[in-house]
Order: sequence, then structure tokens, then C-alpha cells
Amino acid sequence: MSDRSDFTSEKYPELDSGPRILLGPGPSMVHPRVLRAMAAPLVGHLDPYFLKIMDRTQDLLRHVFQTKNQLTIPISGTGSAAMEAAVANFIEPGDSVLVCINGYFGHRLTDMAQRYGGEVVTINRSWGEVFTPEEVKEALVAHKAKVVAIVHAETSTGAKQPLGEIAEVVHDQGGILIVDAVTSLGGVPVRVDEIGIDVCYSGTQKCLSVPPGLGPITVSPRAEEILSKRKTTVPNWYLDLSMVQKYWGTERTYHHTAPISSNYALYEGLRLIAQEGLENRWERHRRNAQLLWEGLEELGLSLHVPKEFRLEPLTTVRVPDGVDDIKISMQLLKDFNIEIAGGLGELKGKVWRIGLMGYSSRAENVLLLLTALERVLGKQ
Repeated sequence: MSDRSDFTSEKYPELDSGPRILLGPGPSMVHPRVLRAMAAPLVGHLDPYFLKIMDRTQDLLRHVFQTKNQLTIPISGTGSAAMEAAVANFIEPGDSVLVCINGYFGHRLTDMAQRYGGEVVTINRSWGEVFTPEEVKEALVAHKAKVVAIVHAETSTGAKQPLGEIAEVVHDQGGILIVDAVTSLGGVPVRVDEIGIDVCYSGTQKCLSVPPGLGPITVSPRAEEILSKRKTTVPNWYLDLSMVQKYWGTERTYHHTAPISSNYALYEGLRLIAQEGLENRWERHRRNAQLLWEGLEELGLSLHVPKEFRLEPLTTVRVPDGVDDIKISMQLLKDFNIEIAGGLGELKGKVWRIGLMGYSSRAENVLLLLTALERVLGKQ
């Protein structure tokens, strides 16, 4: 049996990461009000007080998603859990699925759809490009699909995918549209009802500026009907929306023990968004992104995505020839406590990813990063 001396504070010190300015692809910085909300006393997951918080959270989520969908809830899990919920509930074995891949998370959607038995066809674009409605229509005419999945804000590339005409094409061809809004919800317009998105999911740690751990998802009446007519049981028990919605709906049927503190955090984060105003929040993200883009170009750096399709909350900047991308990132962290990230997949070693999401999207952060980048690039 180990002696108490084996567990000294020197060997297992108190948590102290030091200050961090989170300007990577997520998580983003968290508002002090959200941190205070997480410290609120716990109650039971069926406590009347928590049930009221659930109702209010759903109302606020509908506001941010810009939808009236009744089935709008936070999945108890990260954005990837919300992604898997979207796939698991609406794809049955043998279903035809079209996935549009122009980055890392299109590949993840494909992997998930195949695991749930979908007959998957993909169309591809270079990382950093976006799809046209004509490309999607051509693919659907060649291979009729029950489900079309596409990423609105590709975190690996910084590209923002226009959705309106694509949703029309999908519906005209008889399918439903699943949209990944993990890096866009709360930072740029999503407009679920106006566009006609059938299933839209996100994560809390990006533009909502809440710690990771919940995955907001909203489901249209059209998609709910498809869920109700499934021929097979949803193979993922934990993410079965037909069960989870009974906990979040009027029945309040026990399904799992909700992470109370995470839901407190989401509620406060959504309150902050409502108080700022969606239009004001989108404009703040746009304004600070423009400041960043101009500053990067003044430093002689090139941006990976054309401006018309550039994602305001997340920018990919090309690593100059002869520069060690990891060394620069580590130097920013060591000297300035600034976190940015390198590229994923095809863009590994080729770009840095800079996030200005939620509470991180502030002019002072942009100016500090530009000053720090100029210094560390000059040294290398």
C-alpha cells in the first residue's frame, strides 16, 4: 500500500495552467459570467429549478439557431457527439447518403455514416474551397440520396459554405440536409428555418464561448417525421433522440444524468448572446476578422481562403516558406501566452489556424497577436 508521501503536492501539484489567450480553433475564451455560473450549487437533474433552466435554455438555443423547431436541445457530449446524433438518428442501414467533403470534418461525417450502415457517396473539393448548388444537384441526380451532409464552417480550412440554394436542391431531390455548424453558431448567421436546414448541430466551445461538453442540435418537423418512421431502432442508445427528447420535452422521462454545471454554463453563455444581440455579435466577429486579415496581409502573410468564402470566426494563414509552423506556435505560447493551432490533414504544416470566436473575438486580442507574430517571425 502506498504511503501518503507518494502523493505529495510536489508530485501532484494544484491545477495552475497559467494565463492563456485562446486564439486557436477551440476552445475559445470563456466569459467570467459563464465561469461563475459553473460554480453555482448543484441541484438534481429532475429538480424543478433545473427543469426551468432546461426550458429557458431551449428557448435561447432556438433564438441562436434562428428556428422554431420544438426538438432543439443540447446533447450531453461534445460537438462530435452532436454530429454522431445527427448521423445515428437519420441514417439506417442501406440508406443512400451524400457527403460533401472539403476538409477534415467532411471525412469524419463520412466515417460515421458508413459505421451506421449508410451507402455513402462523396463529392470533393480542395481544402479551402466551397461547393456550388450545381455540383450538389449533379451528384443527387446521379445518386439519389435520403440524406445530404455538409459542413457550414469547416474548422480545418476556415471556409464558410453558402447553404441557401443547396438546401433547395436537396429538398427538390427529396432528401434532408444535415449541417455542421460547430464553428459558426453564434458567430455568423446560421438561419436554420429561413434556409431550410433539417438537422443542424454545433458545439459549445467555439462561438458560444462556453467550455466544451455539450452539443446543441436542432431538428426540423420534416426530420422528426423521418425519425418517427424509422424501420430499425437507433443503434446508439445514448444518442437516440426519440428517447432524449422525452427528457427535454414535457414528459421529463429520465434518460441520463444531465451535466448540471455544463448546462448552467450554456444557459449563461446564451444569455450573454441574447443581451449582446445576434446582429451585433455577428458584426463584432466580422469587424475583428477584418482587422486580423488586414494585419496579417500587412505582415506579408497570405490567407488560405478567398475573401468571399472566408469564415470570420476562424482564419487560416499560410505558413511562409522556410518557417517552422510548430516552432512559431510554441514561441507564441511561451513568450506571449497566446494559443493558435497548426493545420489538419492536407493542410498540416501548411497553415496556422487562428480563432476569433465568442469572448476571444476582441480587438485587443487581434492587436496583441499581430504584434507577437511580427516579433517571433522576425526572430526566425
